[in-house]
Amino acid sequence: MSGYLFAVALTAIVLAMLFVLMRTRRIREKYAAVWIALALAVIVLGIFPRLAFWVAALVGVETPANLLFALAFVVLLLVCIQLSVEVSGLEEETRTLAEEIALLRYDVDKVVERPRAHAPEPEAGGTDPAP
Repeated sequence: MSGYLFAVALTAIVLAMLFVLMRTRRIREKYAAVWIALALAVIVLGIFPRLAFWVAALVGVETPANLLFALAFVVLLLVCIQLSVEVSGLEEETRTLAEEIALLRYDVDKVVERPRAHAPEPEAGGTDPAP
């Protein structure tokens, strides 16, 4: 089996896994879209390997493998930045929700404490009066 055929087969398996993950709602479409686009690009390069040589010559890179590694680095960097933005947003949302829960808990405690504060004190005899 040639390396190109192996890359195409492996990428087809990754694509199938991505669609299964989307169907089971373990990955959202906006995250899967990037990986699907990358998988399709790998399939195209696996089917047409001369395309990598042409693009490398077009941008002035001597070896297509160097171009692929540089592109892979850029893609992974962009994915890391996107995930950092998502985590930051979720962190802010979690902080806001925690503050709202604390305020609601404070309001509930005030409402629950108010009737107890106005309840009559037990008599000095130590026994509660019979109803």
